[in-house]
Amino acid sequence: MAAHKVLSLAVSSGRVGYVFLEGTQLLDWAVTTTVSGKATDMVAFVQELINTLKPDVVVTEKCDQNCRKGSRSKRLIASVAELASHNYVLDVAVSRPRVFQSKYEEAESAVQRHPDLIGYLPEKKRRFFETEPRNMIVFDALALAEEVIHGPPNKLATALG
Repeated sequence: MAAHKVLSLAVSSGRVGYVFLEGTQLLDWAVTTTVSGKATDMVAFVQELINTLKPDVVVTEKCDQNCRKGSRSKRLIASVAELASHNYVLDVAVSRPRVFQSKYEEAESAVQRHPDLIGYLPEKKRRFFETEPRNMIVFDALALAEEVIHGPPNKLATALG
Protein backbone atom coordinates (compact mmCIF):
# COMPACT_ATOMS: atom_id res chain seq x y z
CA MET A 1 0.00 0.00 0.00
CA ALA A 2 1.29 3.46 -0.88
CA ALA A 3 2.00 5.91 1.92
CA HIS A 4 -0.65 8.50 2.61
CA LYS A 5 0.11 12.08 1.67
CA VAL A 6 -0.85 14.16 4.68
CA LEU A 7 -1.36 17.92 4.79
CA SER A 8 -1.65 19.15 8.37
CA LEU A 9 -2.64 22.69 9.30
CA ALA A 10 -2.34 24.40 12.67
CA VAL A 11 -4.06 27.70 13.35
CA SER A 12 -3.09 30.06 16.12
CA SER A 13 -3.69 33.68 16.90
CA GLY A 14 -2.28 35.62 13.97
CA ARG A 15 -0.56 32.74 12.15
CA VAL A 16 -1.07 29.49 10.29
CA GLY A 17 1.48 26.72 9.89
CA TYR A 18 1.38 23.65 7.73
CA VAL A 19 3.42 20.54 7.09
CA PHE A 20 3.12 18.08 4.21
CA LEU A 21 4.31 14.52 4.67
CA GLU A 22 4.32 11.47 2.48
CA GLY A 23 4.36 8.57 4.89
CA THR A 24 6.78 9.80 7.54
CA GLN A 25 8.92 11.88 5.17
CA LEU A 26 8.55 15.64 5.59
CA LEU A 27 8.35 17.23 2.15
CA ASP A 28 7.07 20.78 2.68
CA TRP A 29 6.32 23.18 5.54
CA ALA A 30 5.75 26.89 6.09
CA VAL A 31 4.35 29.57 8.38
CA THR A 32 2.17 32.40 7.14
CA THR A 33 0.60 35.38 8.83
CA THR A 34 -1.25 36.72 5.80
CA VAL A 35 -4.17 34.26 5.84
CA SER A 36 -4.98 34.15 9.53
CA GLY A 37 -7.49 37.00 9.48
CA LYS A 38 -10.37 36.01 7.22
CA ALA A 39 -11.84 32.63 6.35
CA THR A 40 -11.86 33.53 2.63
CA ASP A 41 -8.09 34.12 2.68
CA MET A 42 -7.57 30.87 4.56
CA VAL A 43 -9.73 28.91 2.13
CA ALA A 44 -7.86 30.33 -0.88
CA PHE A 45 -4.52 29.48 0.73
CA VAL A 46 -5.51 25.90 1.57
CA GLN A 47 -7.12 25.37 -1.83
CA GLU A 48 -3.81 26.32 -3.45
CA LEU A 49 -2.01 23.85 -1.17
CA ILE A 50 -4.48 21.09 -2.07
CA ASN A 51 -4.13 21.84 -5.79
CA THR A 52 -0.33 21.88 -5.62
CA LEU A 53 0.47 19.13 -3.11
CA LYS A 54 -2.47 16.79 -3.82
CA PRO A 55 -2.83 15.33 -0.30
CA ASP A 56 -4.93 12.27 0.53
CA VAL A 57 -5.64 13.52 4.06
CA VAL A 58 -6.04 17.00 5.56
CA VAL A 59 -5.49 17.12 9.32
CA THR A 60 -6.82 19.87 11.57
CA GLU A 61 -7.27 20.27 15.30
CA LYS A 62 -10.52 18.99 16.78
CA CYS A 63 -12.47 21.92 18.18
CA ASP A 64 -14.31 20.31 21.07
CA GLN A 65 -14.68 21.39 24.71
CA ASN A 66 -10.97 20.60 25.34
CA CYS A 67 -9.77 22.88 22.54
CA ARG A 68 -8.06 26.05 23.74
CA LYS A 69 -8.55 27.99 20.49
CA GLY A 70 -10.35 31.29 20.22
CA SER A 71 -13.50 31.78 18.18
CA ARG A 72 -11.62 33.16 15.13
CA SER A 73 -9.23 30.21 15.05
CA LYS A 74 -12.15 27.80 15.39
CA ARG A 75 -13.91 29.44 12.42
CA LEU A 76 -10.75 29.14 10.31
CA ILE A 77 -10.36 25.47 11.22
CA ALA A 78 -14.01 24.81 10.36
CA SER A 79 -13.55 26.49 6.97
CA VAL A 80 -10.60 24.18 6.22
CA ALA A 81 -12.65 21.10 7.13
CA GLU A 82 -15.47 22.19 4.85
CA LEU A 83 -13.04 22.92 2.01
CA ALA A 84 -11.51 19.44 2.34
CA SER A 85 -14.95 17.86 1.96
CA HIS A 86 -15.55 19.83 -1.25
CA ASN A 87 -12.25 18.58 -2.67
CA TYR A 88 -12.89 14.90 -1.93
CA VAL A 89 -9.97 14.92 0.47
CA LEU A 90 -10.29 13.03 3.73
CA ASP A 91 -10.56 15.50 6.60
CA VAL A 92 -9.36 14.21 9.97
CA ALA A 93 -9.75 16.31 13.09
CA VAL A 94 -7.65 15.21 16.07
CA SER A 95 -7.17 16.58 19.54
CA ARG A 96 -3.85 18.30 20.03
CA PRO A 97 -1.54 15.73 21.62
CA ARG A 98 0.26 16.86 24.78
CA VAL A 99 3.02 14.30 25.27
CA PHE A 100 5.83 16.59 26.39
CA GLN A 101 6.07 18.97 29.35
CA SER A 102 6.54 21.94 27.02
CA LYS A 103 6.26 22.82 23.37
CA TYR A 104 10.00 23.41 23.31
CA GLU A 105 10.74 19.82 24.31
CA GLU A 106 8.26 18.70 21.65
CA ALA A 107 10.01 20.87 19.05
CA GLU A 108 13.44 19.51 19.98
CA SER A 109 12.13 15.96 19.62
CA ALA A 110 10.60 16.82 16.23
CA VAL A 111 13.93 18.23 15.02
CA GLN A 112 15.57 14.91 15.92
CA ARG A 113 13.15 13.15 13.53
CA HIS A 114 13.10 15.93 10.90
CA PRO A 115 16.46 17.78 10.92
CA ASP A 116 15.27 20.14 8.16
CA LEU A 117 13.17 21.94 10.78
CA ILE A 118 16.19 23.04 12.83
CA GLY A 119 15.86 26.60 11.53
CA TYR A 120 12.37 26.80 13.06
CA LEU A 121 13.58 25.80 16.51
CA PRO A 122 13.69 28.83 18.83
CA GLU A 123 17.10 29.79 20.19
CA LYS A 124 15.79 29.93 23.74
CA LYS A 125 12.63 29.13 25.64
CA ARG A 126 10.32 32.06 26.15
CA ARG A 127 9.60 33.47 29.55
CA PHE A 128 6.00 33.36 30.70
CA PHE A 129 5.37 37.02 29.81
CA GLU A 130 6.84 36.81 26.28
CA THR A 131 4.84 35.86 23.21
CA GLU A 132 5.41 32.48 21.63
CA PRO A 133 7.85 32.48 18.70
CA ARG A 134 6.06 32.67 15.37
CA ASN A 135 7.64 29.49 13.97
CA MET A 136 6.40 27.22 16.77
CA ILE A 137 3.16 26.74 14.85
CA VAL A 138 5.00 24.40 12.44
CA PHE A 139 5.64 22.01 15.32
CA ASP A 140 1.94 22.13 16.23
CA ALA A 141 1.05 21.13 12.66
CA LEU A 142 3.63 18.34 12.76
CA ALA A 143 2.25 17.02 16.06
CA LEU A 144 -1.25 16.86 14.56
CA ALA A 145 0.03 15.03 11.47
CA GLU A 146 2.03 12.54 13.51
CA GLU A 147 -1.01 11.88 15.71
CA VAL A 148 -2.77 10.59 12.59
CA ILE A 149 0.23 8.83 11.03
CA HIS A 150 1.54 7.11 14.18
CA GLY A 151 -1.63 7.07 16.22
CA PRO A 152 -4.09 4.24 16.48
CA PRO A 153 -5.52 3.16 13.13
CA ASN A 154 -9.04 3.95 14.29
CA LYS A 155 -8.41 7.70 13.72
CA LEU A 156 -8.31 7.20 9.95
CA ALA A 157 -10.93 4.46 10.07
CA THR A 158 -13.34 6.74 11.93
CA ALA A 159 -12.78 9.50 9.38
CA LEU A 160 -13.45 7.05 6.56
CA GLY A 161 -16.80 6.24 8.12
